[in-house]
Amino acid sequence: MNGRENKLIKWTLIIISILFLALMLGLPLIVVISESLSKGFDSYVAAIKDDYTLKAIKLTLIATVIATVLNTIFGISAAWAITKFKVTHKNLLNTLIDLPFAISPVISGLVFALSYGRGGYFSGVTESLGIKIIFAIPGIVLATIFVTFPLISRELIPLMDSQGKDEEEAAAMMGASGFTVFRKVTLPNIKWGLLYGIVLCIARAMGEFGAVSVVSGHIRGKTDTLPLHVEILYNEYQFSAAFAVASILVIMAIIILIFRNIIEWKSKGEV
Repeated sequence: MNGRENKLIKWTLIIISILFLALMLGLPLIVVISESLSKGFDSYVAAIKDDYTLKAIKLTLIATVIATVLNTIFGISAAWAITKFKVTHKNLLNTLIDLPFAISPVISGLVFALSYGRGGYFSGVTESLGIKIIFAIPGIVLATIFVTFPLISRELIPLMDSQGKDEEEAAAMMGASGFTVFRKVTLPNIKWGLLYGIVLCIARAMGEFGAVSVVSGHIRGKTDTLPLHVEILYNEYQFSAAFAVASILVIMAIIILIFRNIIEWKSKGEV
């Protein structure tokens, strides 16, 4: 293959990539922004400041923060246990961690509805404790946790596995406690991978629709997250308002993308 053929292939691949990105990413973003401003900036601001929109933003942030915190704890614990200790049936544990990737989010929500909803397997326990899960905030949080919990552990397990455990064993032999070993040795080595996983978890939690839609009940102003609120507005033919609310998710996604690129740049700089 000569140099001319190489250049032809290179530019063909570049053009295909640019066209694909333009059609699949650029065009939808332009449509969201243009439609959200189609009735003027005042209408855009009114849609954002609407009481239902503000409540949807609040609920989305609550579910995202709780899911991210708990998944961070789980991800670190699972990765540390799998890579730094001898764990029986390690492959089975890895498979279970990947389970939310294999199950449709709608099916995940249905499982929670059948488990904790009225007449569900655990409904007697939750009713006796006075806890309402389905069609309430706890159900939304549970569904969000389930669909996002592999993200952080999946970033950490390969990283920690490649690093080995020599440094931790050396610190332990010098008398350091388990927490000290983690804080002084393990955490500095995984900090960029951990931050990257957290960013992915936040992005996925904010945009989750399927599982949350099943367990929420679509109670306006109470159990609607931002994606669900966009759907309601769109089904009511309030297209401008729907795209205005959708633009919030787009802005959040762009901010998360910027953070992700910064983390990648920082992590490569320390390699």
